[in-house]
Amino acid sequence: MNQHYDLVIIGAGSGGLSAAALARQLEARVALVEGNRIGGDCTWTGCVPSKTLLKTARVAHQMRTAAQHGLVAARPEVDLKAVMGHVRDVIDEIAGEESPETLQAQGIAVWHGEGRFLDPHTLAVGDATLTARRFLLTTGAHPFIAPIRGLQDVDYLTYETLWDLEALPERLLIVGGGPIGCEMAQAFRRLGAEVTVFASGDRVLPRDDPAASEVLGTVFEREGIRVLFEARVASVRRDPAGLHIEGGGQSAVGDALLLAVGRRPTVAGLDLERAGVAYSADGIQVNQNPQTSQRHIYAAGDCTGGPQFAHYAGWQASLAVRNALLPGASRAVRDQVPWTTFTDPEVAHVGLTERDARERFGEGVMTFEWPMALVDRARTDGDTSGFIKLVHQRDGRLLGATVVARRAGDMIQEWTLAMRKKIKVGELSDVIHVYPTYSVAGQQAAAAIRVDRLMSGASGWLVRRLVSLTRRNADRRRR
Repeated sequence: MNQHYDLVIIGAGSGGLSAAALARQLEARVALVEGNRIGGDCTWTGCVPSKTLLKTARVAHQMRTAAQHGLVAARPEVDLKAVMGHVRDVIDEIAGEESPETLQAQGIAVWHGEGRFLDPHTLAVGDATLTARRFLLTTGAHPFIAPIRGLQDVDYLTYETLWDLEALPERLLIVGGGPIGCEMAQAFRRLGAEVTVFASGDRVLPRDDPAASEVLGTVFEREGIRVLFEARVASVRRDPAGLHIEGGGQSAVGDALLLAVGRRPTVAGLDLERAGVAYSADGIQVNQNPQTSQRHIYAAGDCTGGPQFAHYAGWQASLAVRNALLPGASRAVRDQVPWTTFTDPEVAHVGLTERDARERFGEGVMTFEWPMALVDRARTDGDTSGFIKLVHQRDGRLLGATVVARRAGDMIQEWTLAMRKKIKVGELSDVIHVYPTYSVAGQQAAAAIRVDRLMSGASGWLVRRLVSLTRRNADRRRR
């Protein structure tokens, strides 16, 4: 059986679903090929379950710390089987909106099976062959399994298998101090587990601003999360006392082990060689459009080895569809990708860090930091840990922003838009922000920067002279 389409999409995760929806809106004949579950990592093992678990853990934490709000604190009884049941209920609700039946009702042909190229224009799915004018690869990524001595002899968890737990580990060991490791460390600690994190570097969240890492490290210490730094894990073994991990001259014993050391692009099994598509272990090679080495075959999201975020995959895949089906081309590779680690407080970032900005632009780079302790909404909520840090040039051009706050993921959107539209930092002080919200912090920071610039140099001298003259005139009139 042979079927022909305008566009065949391989991979039904965040990128593939976004791409298929747009292709149908453009009235293209589109097929979506998926060998596993529609929704991909984000729905089944990533964004949806992790954020649901984090919310549950936050509720447990708030119950324990209710005394700080004038309430009677309570110690919640955590039944992890019930908690995971709630997580699965949320997954099922969202997955239902992405079911094959729902997609087919929208005019999207869904093919369940592993897709592999027979040639640059033909894809085999089971006994069927699909041909198309254009192809889009959105095959995502999978957990990286670090080469740790003894790992093959013990049971361990990844972000894919973590959700099968039915009993709360008394002692959870986490290898990796990045976003997944940090989120799950806080979640399981708040649910009642003892947690030890092995971080290979000198801080958690090594891609973020060091000040953000410091805030989160302080919060982790306060909540009883043990973090071992410079502890690249060398070996693991199990005996009757539990799982033993050693790394960097440090060790810990636990009952369960979570590997959270990153992800790798999923490119195996596609027979890309037959399609003439260039790739490596780092991902499928694409240009700015994002076309592969075969101009009619596009790739987007995690499989390209770029930033691994659901929002970036969806955005990039949508632009790939636009480029594949419409005249002209839009740049679908961007270096100003925002991200958020959903710990408490959240850590969000867009653009360059201070270090990267100074390496690129030198001493003309300026920074400004506004503490959340000066934000009234953060005070009312008792969430004053954190700050906004802005990296900019002397003329006010924004180079990067880091937000550490309870709602940093929402707050970073303003700074992402400012960078995209080249809005200078001080101009945001003209925008009325609703009070009292966390986002007022952005207005306060922008206003402070604007006043600092106004009061420096010749303009500052002029302002001071005008104020002085006004004061003298007022004093004369009073006499």
